[in-house]
Amino acid sequence: MNYLAHLHLGGQRPGQLLGSLYGDFVKGRLQGQFAPEVEAAIQLHRRIDVFTDRHPLVDIALGRFCATRRRYAGIVLDVFFDHCLARDWTLYADRPLKVFTADVYRVLSQEQQLPERLAQIAPHMVANDWLGSYREFEVLEQVLRGISRRLTRPEELAGAMTELRRLYEPLSEDFSLFYPQLQDFAQNSDPLKI
Repeated sequence: MNYLAHLHLGGQRPGQLLGSLYGDFVKGRLQGQFAPEVEAAIQLHRRIDVFTDRHPLVDIALGRFCATRRRYAGIVLDVFFDHCLARDWTLYADRPLKVFTADVYRVLSQEQQLPERLAQIAPHMVANDWLGSYREFEVLEQVLRGISRRLTRPEELAGAMTELRRLYEPLSEDFSLFYPQLQDFAQNSDPLKI
């Protein structure tokens, strides 16, 4: 799952929102360097990743991609699933997406000690409404282009948008079957959630 899904699943309190994002930026053992609520959200982020990576519906979705893209199909699928979540937000959340993202951006803007790479991208995330922009399918092209700049073999993401257009309906169906299961897993997985 990508940023939006982790934020949605990780809890709504500021420490939970931060930890939900930190999970992509903080590696290794957690040894009290963050508040307990933040560390619990990082741990939940990691459990969500493991659950997702091992889920049969995700295997089916990944199998839909051409063999030449399989190495990075997981990245493409994560981004596409965030699109599905933003597109169908009202099916999964009880607050409007715009309100949710505004809360996330406020928490990010107020935090003085973000992990280094997150500190670099957070201002762009806020200024350009990265999370809300996932609603628009065409935005995924920019997202994937940005990701490809950080890959050792960026050429393997070339053509990903064409493939996503071709697979739009079946991958959307995969998401609609998978995400409620992931929500249930996350809700029953975090002992600090109220």
